[in-house]
Amino acid sequence: MRSKIILIIVLAISAAVFLAYANWHAQPLPAGVIANKVLVEKGERRLTLYHDEQVLKTYRFVLGGQPIGHKFQEGDSKTPEGKYVVDRRNPHSRFHLALHLSYPNEADVARAKRAGVSPGGDIMIHGIRNGFGWIGRLHRVTDWTEGCIAVTDSEIEEIWRAVPDKTEITIEP
Repeated sequence: MRSKIILIIVLAISAAVFLAYANWHAQPLPAGVIANKVLVEKGERRLTLYHDEQVLKTYRFVLGGQPIGHKFQEGDSKTPEGKYVVDRRNPHSRFHLALHLSYPNEADVARAKRAGVSPGGDIMIHGIRNGFGWIGRLHRVTDWTEGCIAVTDSEIEEIWRAVPDKTEITIEP
C-alpha cells in the first residue's frame, strides 16, 4: 500500500512539472508594440516579429506534415514560401486565434493552373486546436498542421495584438 501511495505522489509531481514546462511563458511582448514585418524561417522553425530592422520577438512553431518545399496544391501539407500579407483574422477559429495569409498569390494561382490543380488556401498563423491549449509548447514535438504555422495559444495572442492587417509576411525555406 505504501508503494502505491509513493507511486501516486511521484506521478502527480511528474505531471505537475510536465504541465509547468509545457506552459512556461518567455518574457512577454510589451503592450502596444507593433510589428511591421514578419519573417518565417521554415527550416529553423523560427518566426520573428520586426519593427523596421529591430527584432521585437522570436517564436518557435510547427508546420504541416510535409514541411520541405513550397506549397503547390491543395492537400499537400506544405507551407508556402514567398511574400504574403495578413489579409484577415479569425477570432473564432478552431485553432484559438488565426491570422490568415494572402496565399495563394497570383504566381501561386498561375503555377497551379498550369499543372491543372487547385493551389489550396486557408494558410494561417494560429494557435493550438481549441480544447488542447494546455499542451502548450509540447505541441512542437512533431509537425501536425495541414500547411499552417502553429504557435502556442499565448504566443498567438501576442502575435495577434502585435501584427496588424496588411503586415508583410516573408516565408523562407
